[in-house]
Amino acid sequence: MKELSRYLAGLEGMNREQLKVLAGPLLIIMILSMMILPLPPFALDLFFTFNIALGIMVLLVSMFTQKPLDFAAFPAVLLFTTLLRLSLNVASTRVVLMEGHQGGDSAGKVIEAFGQFLVGGNFAVGLVVFMILVIINFMVITKGAGRIAEVGARFTLDAMPGKQMAIDADLNAGLIAEDEARRRRAEVSQEADFYGSMDGASKFVRGDAVAGLMIMVVNIIGGLMIGVMQHDMSFGTAAETYVLLAIGDGLVAQIPALVISTAAGVTVSRVNTEQDVGQQMLSQLFVNPQVLILAAGVMGLLGLVPGMPNLVFLLFTALLGGLAWWIIRNREQQVVDEVVNAPLLMPEAPEASWDDVQLVDTLGMEVGHRLIPLVDQRQQGELLGRIKSVRKKFAQDMGFLPPVVHIRDNLELPPNTYVITLKGAEIGRAEVFPGQWLAIDPGQVTGKLEGTPTQDPAFGLPAVWSDVSQREHAQIYGYTVVDASTVAATHLNHLLQRHSAEMLGRQEVQQLLDKLGVENKTLVEEVVPKLVSLTQLQRILQSLLEEDVSIRDMRTILDTLAEYAVNQSDPHELTALVRVGLGRTITQQWFQGQQELHVLGLDAGLEQVLMQALNGGGALEPGLAQTLMEQTEQALARQEAAGEPPVLVVQHHLRALMSRFLRRRLNYLVVMSQAEIPDDRTLRVTSLVGGS
Repeated sequence: MKELSRYLAGLEGMNREQLKVLAGPLLIIMILSMMILPLPPFALDLFFTFNIALGIMVLLVSMFTQKPLDFAAFPAVLLFTTLLRLSLNVASTRVVLMEGHQGGDSAGKVIEAFGQFLVGGNFAVGLVVFMILVIINFMVITKGAGRIAEVGARFTLDAMPGKQMAIDADLNAGLIAEDEARRRRAEVSQEADFYGSMDGASKFVRGDAVAGLMIMVVNIIGGLMIGVMQHDMSFGTAAETYVLLAIGDGLVAQIPALVISTAAGVTVSRVNTEQDVGQQMLSQLFVNPQVLILAAGVMGLLGLVPGMPNLVFLLFTALLGGLAWWIIRNREQQVVDEVVNAPLLMPEAPEASWDDVQLVDTLGMEVGHRLIPLVDQRQQGELLGRIKSVRKKFAQDMGFLPPVVHIRDNLELPPNTYVITLKGAEIGRAEVFPGQWLAIDPGQVTGKLEGTPTQDPAFGLPAVWSDVSQREHAQIYGYTVVDASTVAATHLNHLLQRHSAEMLGRQEVQQLLDKLGVENKTLVEEVVPKLVSLTQLQRILQSLLEEDVSIRDMRTILDTLAEYAVNQSDPHELTALVRVGLGRTITQQWFQGQQELHVLGLDAGLEQVLMQALNGGGALEPGLAQTLMEQTEQALARQEAAGEPPVLVVQHHLRALMSRFLRRRLNYLVVMSQAEIPDDRTLRVTSLVGGS
């Protein structure tokens, strides 16, 4: 019995899926059938009623959706509803012209009701009402919706490159995963397809309005000719009979068309928020009591003018004033509740204890009071999740887990300022504005953006804080647009990379050894602490991190120390040997997939002078040091202008000296020794330091 039940349930599910697949083809076949086959009046009543109900459903769905893509099927729905109305016009025209001489409900109850009840049986009134509906639909709603869809499609297509760059920037910074980036790219593509489809689908509605007007004219002329010439009716009787039927037919088609056009306007004119259209209007229109009080005052003055409908104006004055009073009273009550529910201060402070002693946090972030929502978990602060992603990405790149970022508010800071601290000392500070977007100039923008000029806190690039309304313009101009949380997270990621060596403590080194010891216990026990102490290993790893070398490959690091630490105890020499062991990884970091390495080099004469200085104790003369720094800056500028990595390759014995000296000012320069370059790579010096 259980297997039979599962089998029947499976069949039922398959039937439901098949019905969904066949829904579209069946609707098209039904529409085409109504154009060809004659329908009885009762069937027309059913289809006209269904058309009205369908229009109301489409309007309500468009009102309750929060984003246009929530109703992505709307262009197709617009096409099907237009074809349905036109096919009903064809079917009703056939019935009106064939059976209209009988009068009454010969064309169905619905057409009769719209021709008699809505316009009181007066065909002149009916013509005026029909023309007004056509003008409203064709000249106002449809034209406006079509223009909005056209402009929306144009701006959406122009903004696609900027949106794709923003997604790639978040992905490269580790703020989002690959799946999230793929979902965002698909959403950007779907948004462009939607507005493009709506731009074309709006033409269906315009054509439907014109077709409805022409069909009504044809019905009137054809009805008069058939009534007078075939059924021997007088001109007046034929006019009253057929014109009323034509008006009823036109109205029963135009009213759903007007509803569908309104739904199209609502869909394309909305702004993407977390609220539907009704919630947006109520939360933004009736929120300011000053506006309501001023409106009530104007209405009251008009109500006091002699000859005006005083009762109606004074009634609305009372309603607007009462609404303003209710909003003000509600806000005051909220303030009172906050004060009453605030925690009371203790009359006497407790005695101090060791619990009051707080150790310095390794990593910390202090925020001004306007940035608290960004880091408040109860308010779903976006910055918390981004910080987690930054720490995860750092651990994957550099090879160890950075300390937890302890976040606290600081009322002494400016409202929009945050401070990043390392071991209690400030290492970074910036100002961000929640609700605004930072448009960063990558150097190739095509227009100027309105807003507050500033600099990107991570890399110092020129930027502008702009409103949400300027976001699409900024993307079109070529700016990289990010929100406040992304700015702070990117700044934190940059500072973590710069200060990675200071964050690596003995506890982190021990955790690395414990992790490696799970698979290579013998190697760990042979090196630490027999050959190298934990403190020496920490100093070696910090030296690597100071020059942006990842320590993920702990196995190679310990293998190298196991080979050379027997006869060598100097941490600097051991670091140089470890760099040679990691040479392929270092090379891969800066020359990924390149067989020929384009690097900076030293002039032979300058190299000989530096070797003599090294043999003489490692101190450089002031004049030589200044000249070396200036020539390195010039060569580095030429290297960067050519689009090549900022890598200087020197003799193995000179590498440590050059790195310590040059990276004091040029901290983005990478100094490698020739021994670190793998044998299967070819060196090509593209810019020379000290050359003529």
